[in-house]
Amino acid sequence: MFDRTLETLGSDRLRDHQWRRFRAMAAELIAANTFVAKKWRTAGIESVDDLRGWDDFRRLPLTRKSELVADQAAHPPFGTNLTYALERYVRVHQTSGTSGAPLRWLDTQESWEWWARCWGFVLRGAGVGPADRVFFPFSFGLFIGFWAGFEGARALGALAIPGGGQDSATRLAWMEALGATVLVCTPSYALHLAEVARERGIDLWKLPVRITLHAGEPGAGIPAVRARIEDGWGARAFDHGGMTEMGAYGYECTQQAGLHVNESEFIVEVIDPATAAPARDGELVLTNLGRVGSPVVRYRTGDHVRLAEAPCPCGRTFSRLEGGILGRLDDMLIVRGVNVFPAAIEGVVRRFTTIEEFQIEVLKDGELDEVRVLVELADTSGVARVREALRASLGIRLEVAAVPVRSLPRFDLKARRVVRR
Repeated sequence: MFDRTLETLGSDRLRDHQWRRFRAMAAELIAANTFVAKKWRTAGIESVDDLRGWDDFRRLPLTRKSELVADQAAHPPFGTNLTYALERYVRVHQTSGTSGAPLRWLDTQESWEWWARCWGFVLRGAGVGPADRVFFPFSFGLFIGFWAGFEGARALGALAIPGGGQDSATRLAWMEALGATVLVCTPSYALHLAEVARERGIDLWKLPVRITLHAGEPGAGIPAVRARIEDGWGARAFDHGGMTEMGAYGYECTQQAGLHVNESEFIVEVIDPATAAPARDGELVLTNLGRVGSPVVRYRTGDHVRLAEAPCPCGRTFSRLEGGILGRLDDMLIVRGVNVFPAAIEGVVRRFTTIEEFQIEVLKDGELDEVRVLVELADTSGVARVREALRASLGIRLEVAAVPVRSLPRFDLKARRVVRR
């Protein structure tokens, strides 16, 4: 464990720890953060003395990404969700823009060190230690991606290897030459690297890579995707949950029974997305506790999750999300009255080892979605088997069409496989 004391706290002590952290942060936000103070006034919170306990916390309004986007549009370039003068901030990043307009986000030196600490939980949970050599095949642009993971590996004492500015073949060569033991990237890119390795006759099982760690997409939490990655690399694949505007909040332990939410640094809630009432299965809502300069309180992530009821065998007492991130609520498709998540389609398609890549075409038929799944297949006779597997798993028939091998796009970062025509 990264911090055994915190990761095994009893529920009462954990809540006390969270409340002390939150109230100290709230005092600064009310005094200096225009965005937060204005929102909280609508709930009758004028000073930190109005926050007496968790009932008052639940009075605080939920925050949506659209509010943050609108605030930055009205007050460019960084908006009003800033607690300090601009001179205090040392890092700027932005979201990938896969679910709308990108958000810019600033970090102070303190919050950047907090990011690295949060990644310490992620890396140690997967079994990464100071003796490891961690390779990051990442472009290192404005998208926060694995910037903080790189810092976390360095802070942990591991050898952090940057893999920016290289094509896939060069990255594989550097991993071999430098003896990388850990690969950190999106699930899609791990599969793409495995595809490139096969084409070039590289046996990834002979590399010293023993752990692959993934974020950016729900893929590593999907059993079929995880199995494909592990089979391609001969290593254990781990999932991780994080957001540019929130932080690195979720990680797997070696039991791999879902994502632990790092409750020493985040407050977790799950709500019914329609009514906002507490729920076990619903939308993930998070509050970060160590990012005072640019915080997000009671943030509707848009992620569909399910809280585990039983404790994890690893001994951690943090809340756990069964199956990790089950899908994006805003990605959900309604096909002939049936709710279908793209992640569920991927979970079926990835069972077929002959399919290297796929795409989901969404076409509107009046008010309804119609879906066609494009799969790269050299032998088109496999289309019927894919179609039947989707019907058996999802309970609905979807059109499946074969396209030429390597005709669909590959992705270094977040994959964009859902295409609306």
